[in-house]
Amino acid sequence: MRTIDLTGVGVALVTPFHHDRSVDYEGLQKLVEHCINNGVDYLVVNGTTSENPTLTTEEKLLILQTVISKAQDRVPVIYGVGGNSTQALVEEISNFDVQGVAAILSASPYYNKPTQEGIYQHYAALSQCSVLPIILYNVPGRTSSNISAETTVRLAKDFGNIVAIKEASGNLDQITEILINRPDGFQVISGDDNLTLHMMLLGAEGVISVSGQGVPEIFCKLVDAALEGDFYSAREAHLALFDLTNLLFAEGNPAGIKALLKLRGLCGDTVRLPLVSASANLTEQLQTALSGLEI
Repeated sequence: MRTIDLTGVGVALVTPFHHDRSVDYEGLQKLVEHCINNGVDYLVVNGTTSENPTLTTEEKLLILQTVISKAQDRVPVIYGVGGNSTQALVEEISNFDVQGVAAILSASPYYNKPTQEGIYQHYAALSQCSVLPIILYNVPGRTSSNISAETTVRLAKDFGNIVAIKEASGNLDQITEILINRPDGFQVISGDDNLTLHMMLLGAEGVISVSGQGVPEIFCKLVDAALEGDFYSAREAHLALFDLTNLLFAEGNPAGIKALLKLRGLCGDTVRLPLVSASANLTEQLQTALSGLEI
């Protein structure tokens, strides 16, 4: 069962906040419309970029419903479900209202540092309880453990509803191994904006992006050109965005992307503690980089 096509650009949406740190649902709707109107292929809710550890259960569900309602079936909506207790995740997924949700994105368990067999058994348990397709998420910089290529391919072959991996290891050798050995229909998605072109040159289908919501006009051109085999145009877009993308992560995510979104008039730059907003110096650099783009 491989029932969702992740080809193209997905964006990991921020959660806009008012100055008092309450959720800005109007800003979220504006951001969704901006992304869809500028060519984004699908939306990811409740990922790392959403500051999900600081959101209440009620907020998460209302954010999801806000995005589903605003998207109006124009693009798929994917929901992030993660944690380091397999049993708790099994219960959450088993009781989850799947209406309007196309797939689940689930990061490998953080902090516990499981073995490869532990990672395999964790995702096996999620697969067996989920009626939705599952996207693996390998992000060792946050989880402190890596999903090896062997484990990824094993999961892809053993479970039909494990349909893709968002790969943010930064290890192109590992990613190449997955691309060579993956079963038919299993998709490999970049989890690193500045490696998207490199991964697509190797055969990846696209990206789940942070910067894509800030400058979808250019980021979607990059990915669309790569999909068409026009790597010259894709390279031009990549080089145009390279400095801006690095700036977005200079003081952590999502402080940088929220500063950019504020500069573009889409939502505020407020984040919830323990994160803090981007510095004035970084915001100035982002404004300079943004001014140099043709959007």
